[in-house]
Amino acid sequence: MQNLIKRILVLGAAVLLIVLAFKYCEFKKEDDSTIDYNTNLIQQQILNVGKLVVTEGHFSEVLTYKNQQKYLMDMVSFDKKALVVVNANVTVAYDLHKMKYDIDEKNKTITILNIPKEEITINPDIQFYDVEQSKLNPFTGDDYNKINKSVKANLAKKIEKSSLKSNAQNRLITELSKILILTNTMGWKLQYNGKTIENEKDFNQDLKL
Repeated sequence: MQNLIKRILVLGAAVLLIVLAFKYCEFKKEDDSTIDYNTNLIQQQILNVGKLVVTEGHFSEVLTYKNQQKYLMDMVSFDKKALVVVNANVTVAYDLHKMKYDIDEKNKTITILNIPKEEITINPDIQFYDVEQSKLNPFTGDDYNKINKSVKANLAKKIEKSSLKSNAQNRLITELSKILILTNTMGWKLQYNGKTIENEKDFNQDLKL
């Protein structure tokens, strides 16, 4: 009788262990599935953010180009000049397809490794008015190259002083904040430069764009 009771107890313990092991494996499977789901969702959101963020601006300027050629020990000179009117379309773009990041599933952390620098494109439309030149000092391709170079240099200075770049950065931060919102919602962390990004102000301070 005692042997029968022992057998029943042993059998019951074995069944209990099997049930517990099955439950543990099932829980582990659900836990792994949740991690996979979270990771896939985050990767999809990063892919959605990974696009070309473009901010456009328009600039105009008027300048006078002058050049003088002297002959006979500077006693004779031949001048050329022109009024140059410039209308330029400028774009500041961030190609977030180039953004590098790391996903740490164990610690539920996304680390932004690299954010691409802005790409500034200047497309000037240059028109010449009141052109004055002589046969001994005509306008040449070299003049037009100098004018084009000067125009782009002046426009670059105007862009730096304008709000175009800051507007582009604000648009960039808006896109990156979509990742921040998702990580906060899912209980993950977003890091950059060794710091945890908790809000948009952290982006302004820590991204150092």
